[in-house]
Amino acid sequence: MKLVVDSSSLAKRYVQEFGSEKLDLILQNASELALCIILVPEIISGLNRRIREGALDLKAYRAVRKRLLSDVRDAVILQITPSVISQSVKLLENNVLRAMDAFHVACALEWGADLFVTSDRRQLTAAQKAGLRTEYLGQPGA
Repeated sequence: MKLVVDSSSLAKRYVQEFGSEKLDLILQNASELALCIILVPEIISGLNRRIREGALDLKAYRAVRKRLLSDVRDAVILQITPSVISQSVKLLENNVLRAMDAFHVACALEWGADLFVTSDRRQLTAAQKAGLRTEYLGQPGA
């Protein structure tokens, strides 16, 4: 199965929260994992926010960063190409969506993902409307 995971969902691999166990099962069943090029900076940004808030110490951050960089080494990194930009514009014009979230969906569409995993309701809706098979890992009702 060709799998694309967005930042909010892959972060669950490094910070235990709702959906972390389900993500692990999905990753085990993937034959190929692809990630949008913006994923690593987005996760690093979130982890640094946790450091500033006191929810994560520097030692834990370094361990998580090392694991993240190791994990993405084996993934296909999806680039933001002119086609992905065009697809992102269409997604933004037809959905309530943030630009970075549109890039994740557009990359999944361009790559021909069999499954797109997100923890963001708006991104989920946009991906479904675009014809992607999806899995939602966010909180129920969120």
